[in-house]
Amino acid sequence: MEELYETAKAKLYTVRTSRNGKMGHVAAALVTDRGNIYTGVALDLPSSIGFCAEHSAIASMVTDGEYKIDKIIAVYETGEVLPPCGRCRELINQVGEDNYHCEIGLPDNRTAELDELLPERWDAKYFI
Repeated sequence: MEELYETAKAKLYTVRTSRNGKMGHVAAALVTDRGNIYTGVALDLPSSIGFCAEHSAIASMVTDGEYKIDKIIAVYETGEVLPPCGRCRELINQVGEDNYHCEIGLPDNRTAELDELLPERWDAKYFI
């Protein structure tokens, strides 16, 4: 997870927009089952426009035809690791059938599988 942390941290470049938005203040890195690394940054813009860094990294992965995440981590502009929000957790879950067991980077050098962070899946009746 340390390599992914450093990869994400290297992508941080906070830019403030003229309308009180922020971009690049959170960066994410993920590694797929094929060993490929994808990165992305957050866009937090007015009027609820934007997306999380994890979404950006996942979109890059999907653009290359990959769907299986082995590990993922998000880093804030201060260098702190951020756990994924609920929307990101659900996106990770839905993008690939096996992603429910991917490893997520958490604060304090901890990790957890997505299934620990997303218990009581709404679709469990149909897909587990």
